[in-house]
Amino acid sequence: MLIHPKIDPVALQIGPLAIHWYGLTYLLAFGLFLLLANQRLKHEPFRSVQGPGAWSRKDIEDMLFAGVLGVVIGGRLGYCLFYKPGFYLANPLQILYVWQGGMSFHGGLIGVIVSQIWYARTRHKPFWQLMDLVAPCVPPGLGCGRIGNFINGELWGRPADPELPWAMIFPQSGTNLPRHPSQIYELLLEGVILFVVLWLYARKPHKEAQVSAMFLVGYGIARFTAEYFREPDAHLGILAMKMSMGQWLCIPMIFAGVLLWVWAETRTDPAGHPPAGGRPAAR
Repeated sequence: MLIHPKIDPVALQIGPLAIHWYGLTYLLAFGLFLLLANQRLKHEPFRSVQGPGAWSRKDIEDMLFAGVLGVVIGGRLGYCLFYKPGFYLANPLQILYVWQGGMSFHGGLIGVIVSQIWYARTRHKPFWQLMDLVAPCVPPGLGCGRIGNFINGELWGRPADPELPWAMIFPQSGTNLPRHPSQIYELLLEGVILFVVLWLYARKPHKEAQVSAMFLVGYGIARFTAEYFREPDAHLGILAMKMSMGQWLCIPMIFAGVLLWVWAETRTDPAGHPPAGGRPAAR
């Protein structure tokens, strides 16, 4: 049976300066985003946009900066609101203690959306075109985060059949039960498979917002599935209909993605004509 190696979370210590593996996975995530987003600029409809609205490498860097702020602020507030609202209402200053852990993907997603709305308005970019550029570049970064979770030995899985070849004991869980390495499942579902699907889907002509819609649906399904193998938060446990908080948060995400795809399929531009797939809509 496999046993989690209990990797030291500190990758490098230089005097009082400690560089954590989790921080390095974030840096890798941002680097992959820059690489993939700049590659996306070579694809349609972005390479066809000319004049003042043309996309550039500087746009990608500024979008990333805004997105990082959205991830950190939204992720932290989302965790406080979705997972421990009572505790943080009673201890509001604890919200600032981000070094103690506690981030929510769904809160981070909301934060990113808000930050990109701001960016699109201040830079006069079509919001849905911007989100369609970003969406396929996100999954590898999510995968990097799951690698960080595995290194830290956190967010382990539910008890597994001891006969499962990759069942793993996580000493950090306080038990010697064999468990699903759910961090690896999420790495594969959210980081690898979702990336391949979205990247290939985005290469074909689609109406604005449909790539973003596919991200919402795809991530929602991937996370909903992985939650069946991930140990629920101890203070929440299994909620109504035998689902975890993560699954309940994925349901509106999936429905929003479906509605967004349908809306994009049926909407018309200001001139009254449906936007052609693969070309930027009139604005």
